[in-house]
Amino acid sequence: MATLTYVYADSTAVLGPLATYAEPHCYDLCEQHAGSLTVPRGWEVLRLAMPTAPQQPGPDDLLALANAVREAAALPPKGQAAKAQRASHSALEAPAGAEGARRGHLRILREPS
Repeated sequence: MATLTYVYADSTAVLGPLATYAEPHCYDLCEQHAGSLTVPRGWEVLRLAMPTAPQQPGPDDLLALANAVREAAALPPKGQAAKAQRASHSALEAPAGAEGARRGHLRILREPS
């Protein structure tokens, strides 16, 4: 795996190790495409030294993964969030003549007798 970036002002393409963060105008390439890269006529290709072994996850990678899992666990599932929002809006709209107790932002409606 390699990351390809361009320096348009210098007519240069730089092919180097896989980037650790996303940037605009950077493209990740597989080994096959990195090896067969061609550039426009008049451009230069700089091939930076590539690591021989794949990079192992570090402590920062593990912390980022743990934080992403925590954030995902804190969010309600998509279907339930939409249902809860519709239910809370319909519960707040009381029909004419209906009485109800109000607690915070919710309203309890009594059955019409």
